[in-house]
Amino acid sequence: MPTRSPRRALALGALVLLAGCGGDATGPMPGVAVDSTALGPRGVENAVLRWNDALCVAIRVALPGPTVVARSFAILHTATYDAWAAYDARALGTQYGASLRHPAADRTDANKDRAISFAAYRVLVDLFPAQKAFFDERMRATGYDPLDDNVDPGSPAGIGNLAAAAVIRVRHRDGANQLGDLHPGAYSDYTGYTPVNTPDLIRDPNRWQPLRVPTPGGGVTVQQFTTPHWNQVTPFALAFASQFRPTVSPAELLGGPRDGTSAYEKEVDQLIAYSAGLDDRQKVVAEYWADGPQSELPPGHWCLFAQFVSRRDHHTIDDDAKMFFAIGNAMLDASIAVWDAKRTFDSVRPVTAVHYLKAGTLIRAWGGPGRGIVMIRGEDWAPYQPATVVTPPFPEFLSGHSAFSSAGAEILRRFTGSDRFGGTYTQPRGTSRVEPGLVPAQDVTLSWATFTDAMDEAGLSRRYGGIHFEAADLQSREVGTKVAQLVWDKATRYWNGTL
Repeated sequence: MPTRSPRRALALGALVLLAGCGGDATGPMPGVAVDSTALGPRGVENAVLRWNDALCVAIRVALPGPTVVARSFAILHTATYDAWAAYDARALGTQYGASLRHPAADRTDANKDRAISFAAYRVLVDLFPAQKAFFDERMRATGYDPLDDNVDPGSPAGIGNLAAAAVIRVRHRDGANQLGDLHPGAYSDYTGYTPVNTPDLIRDPNRWQPLRVPTPGGGVTVQQFTTPHWNQVTPFALAFASQFRPTVSPAELLGGPRDGTSAYEKEVDQLIAYSAGLDDRQKVVAEYWADGPQSELPPGHWCLFAQFVSRRDHHTIDDDAKMFFAIGNAMLDASIAVWDAKRTFDSVRPVTAVHYLKAGTLIRAWGGPGRGIVMIRGEDWAPYQPATVVTPPFPEFLSGHSAFSSAGAEILRRFTGSDRFGGTYTQPRGTSRVEPGLVPAQDVTLSWATFTDAMDEAGLSRRYGGIHFEAADLQSREVGTKVAQLVWDKATRYWNGTL
């Protein structure tokens, strides 16, 4: 099982809430806890929060890519929403409509909790079968029998099992290739993507280059484009994957290097300037939002924020069934829209652009862990990332971080009726993953008065970290917001019974 680092901490005012997911298949995760005094005693949390938490843990153990993570949250919270809808007076399920609706006398929180738990359990075992023992333990901890597979619509367990089976059945045929039936290997590409560039040869400096990256075990791996087929996945609210695809490609926007235009050089120089100006706060921003391996990744990060909102606002199980249904499907559709652009434009990452454009030139930039800001050769420039990450294994444009963050912020603004957030995170001195023991020199606190503040910082963090150009960040924020607006409109029609 992979080693995991302490998770992020959120605070409301002076009260601290550690918002990481608690526990894994073998016990509590090191460094993860929840301060029960934050916002008052937590008490017994509803099934939606418990199973969202379980999915976060499963993701950290399984280490899937961001697209698979986004789809997992969507499937989990569609099934739990459908189970909940059977015990609501108006809501329509996505698969059964109103046909499973129970009478008013049955619409208790206990029945909702049980139905949601069975739906969540079945979905998570389907998505992460290797972690079945952990999910079994979670079921038994709340008094439910994971062996109860009845499909009697008269019982909460039956409702949950039926809801999960219907959603699973549809999603097994959604183009994600979860089962490996379209091409060998779960979620493997069946569309024949081949990169133009190789780790040793840049044939086109506007196109993505897979890199050789050190592995934690001391080896080296060559990057493979994560799920290049993702524009084939069935969305929740998008009409089609390319609905919000930018009309101008990055190559057209930036021009080519040394082709008489300055846009490409300007973007590269801006990234180098960020690198040369990194202070401790900017480094903390880059690391906090990185959401790399052994985290819940960007879609899960915004689900952690949703957990925070749920506790802050004392949500009912009804509130969370709806909120997580919306945010989960916003993450899915954002992943489809972003990966459509990544596949279509196949655009160059900053690390390749800097190496290509600045080869043979001395530049002033961050020199690597513990070296500070120094003069280095352009071909030696590295983003402010752990050595085992360097840069993500897929093209640059659009930015997943920016789109996931803008989509999450839009859903939370709409659900709460306000942009107010009030979260903070403090990184203790010396706890950097990139420069351990050195950064930050003193504790650094990040704070976001609004969801918009958090969204903006998430996008900017990828420029500080040397991962994205400005154009990808800003255009992706627009795409994520548009996606979330579509998802919100469709989700609300489901739970208002007007679809």
